[in-house]
Amino acid sequence: MINIRDYHSIVVLTGAGISAESGVKTFRDDDGLWNGYKVEKVATPEAFDENPNLVNEFYNLRRQQLISSVKPNDAHIALAEFSHIYTGNFTLVTQNVDNLHEQGGSEHVLHMHGELLKARCVNTEQIFNIDSPIDPDTKCQCCQRSGTLRPHIVWFGEMPLYLEEIEKRLLECDLFIAIGTSGQVYPAAGFVQMASMTDATTVELNLKPSDVHSSFNHAYYGPATQIVREFFS
Repeated sequence: MINIRDYHSIVVLTGAGISAESGVKTFRDDDGLWNGYKVEKVATPEAFDENPNLVNEFYNLRRQQLISSVKPNDAHIALAEFSHIYTGNFTLVTQNVDNLHEQGGSEHVLHMHGELLKARCVNTEQIFNIDSPIDPDTKCQCCQRSGTLRPHIVWFGEMPLYLEEIEKRLLECDLFIAIGTSGQVYPAAGFVQMASMTDATTVELNLKPSDVHSSFNHAYYGPATQIVREFFS
């Protein structure tokens, strides 16, 4: 494996594969369902407008699972430990909406697809931490109105968060590492090409080759808890 301490600016992108060993579902099932829900019924702005009760129920269940039974695994912990001792610039970007990186000890995580433990007011765009169920009758903290809170999740058809900052970090880094990503969801799937524009070394750590695996300079395959710990040791 390459010596990551030879690099001065590292960007790490994580996807669902890093949380899979913690029991978090990775992607929709082959029958078009996601944890028993049709994706188009729970993960679009149109779905929320049409049936906010159903959408809130879906995220309430996911939030409760995260709070009650899901814990960070050794891959999350290994990344956090490395970030605390690394003396260069370290940027952690995740497509995941769970808080397992933070639970594992990471700080300043860029959640490009939002966060399950936060809600957003559709009137003011203010964001709040939440650890309890919300529904259309839940009163917003800022506007004191009901029916204005939505999960702070980037749904299909919406723009991911922090893209300007992420692009800046990618163009400045000399090492880009993608962990547990499928390479199917853009713009994240294109981050390896962006990093390559400035001749950064690119590495894929995954259970199996992603859809964009041929774009990486190096690749190591296996369970995240094994290969992430080995790579960042």
